[in-house]
Amino acid sequence: MSDTLPSIGELLTATVPMVRTLNLEYVETTPERAVLRLPDQPDYHNHIGGPHAGAMFTLAESASGAIVLAAFGDQLSRAVPLAVRSEIAFKKVAKGVVTATATLGRPVDEVVAQLDAGERPEFPVEVAITREDGAVSGEMHIVWTLRPNS
Repeated sequence: MSDTLPSIGELLTATVPMVRTLNLEYVETTPERAVLRLPDQPDYHNHIGGPHAGAMFTLAESASGAIVLAAFGDQLSRAVPLAVRSEIAFKKVAKGVVTATATLGRPVDEVVAQLDAGERPEFPVEVAITREDGAVSGEMHIVWTLRPNS
């Protein structure tokens, strides 16, 4: 934590109970990329010994939220970021530590321009979930919006 403001990871860990429950680790949070890690925890395994699908969903959604805050945190005084819809695909069996890497699907300035025009912009975030060997075990597509404050 810095002398003035908490990092995005510290903020989300303090305010989102599921982040604390799953012990998610914030590796990187920038407007270009957010990387989170889910430690290997037997309490959150599924029937084949890997991370439960719900834990992987939470990891990916949390990575998407981290990049949204990194990219649009300066807009929070006038808009609330909200997840609109998501889809997840499980590609390969995951075991051990898994990592989610989120990227924005639209330029930040384009989204802010829509907000400036009085619109409620939507924008996609793509998330790749990888195993320790680098193989992609899951992918999430999540659409976010910035809902203007009333």
